[in-house]
Amino acid sequence: MGQFALTEAVFYILLSLQNPLHGYGIIQNVETLSHGRVKLAAGTLYGAINTLLDKKWIDALPENPQSRKKEYIITEAGRDVLKEELARLSELVENGRKIMGEEK
Repeated sequence: MGQFALTEAVFYILLSLQNPLHGYGIIQNVETLSHGRVKLAAGTLYGAINTLLDKKWIDALPENPQSRKKEYIITEAGRDVLKEELARLSELVENGRKIMGEEK
């Protein structure tokens, strides 16, 4: 795909959606994964969700009549983007370690 770098927020949102989650669940999971560094405001999250839906990187699950909360899940395309980003980040870390003399 040769795509651009993901923002940290988008990376964590995609990572969070390996299993279905609603918006508040995503906000909580991103904060937990980032050890509190990434705190998503609702507006930021839903803007990102709309973009990810447009790119077909996530899907909205059919609405559950017992719940008002809409749940989302990552798609195969989203998973491919996430794998590409992991490879890109690994390369960054590997090159940084080599140059900084911290090769494992």
